[in-house]
Parts: sequence; structure tokens; C-alpha cells
Amino acid sequence: MARSDSDAAATVVVAFVLGAVTGAAVALLMAPATGEETRRILADRAREASDRANDVARQGREFINQQRDNLSSAIDRGREAYNQARSGGAPRSPTDVGDAL
Repeated sequence: MARSDSDAAATVVVAFVLGAVTGAAVALLMAPATGEETRRILADRAREASDRANDVARQGREFINQQRDNLSSAIDRGREAYNQARSGGAPRSPTDVGDAL
């Protein structure tokens, strides 16, 4: 499951980068500016695209880690409830857990 999430994030980043490169190429071909000015603009936009791609990748990693933590917590709670039901014990309330610590 984690593999497909990272594959999806990688696909988004690659698509974004390809779109940025395509846009830069079109801008280069259609620009009425001098070569030096065009190169400066392209370099600026490439840096901006790189920054945005890094931000998107960071946000994707944070989201995946958060969801992984949520899932792990839910599995642990479910496992605890199953074990309590199986042993015939009454489920503990969150305040009981805090008192035990």
C-alpha cells in the first residue's frame, strides 16, 4: 500500500516537472525578448518550478506519514478491542487508560 502511495506522488511530481519543462520550451520559442533575457527568465522559472515540486513532494510525504500513523493507531485500537472482547473483559474507557499510566 505504501508503495502505491509513493508511486502516485512520484507520478504527480514527474507530471509537474514535465509540464514546467514544456512551458519553458514554449516560452523560449515564442518569446520576443533577447536571448540573455529569455535565459534569465527561464532560469528563474525553473527555480520556481523546482521549489514548487519540492513543496509538493514534502506535503505528499507529510500526508502519507500522517495517514500511516492514523492507520497504525486504528489497527492498535481495533486489536485491543478484539482482545478485550475475546477475553470477556469490559472495554476500557480513555480515562481508564490514562489512570493506568
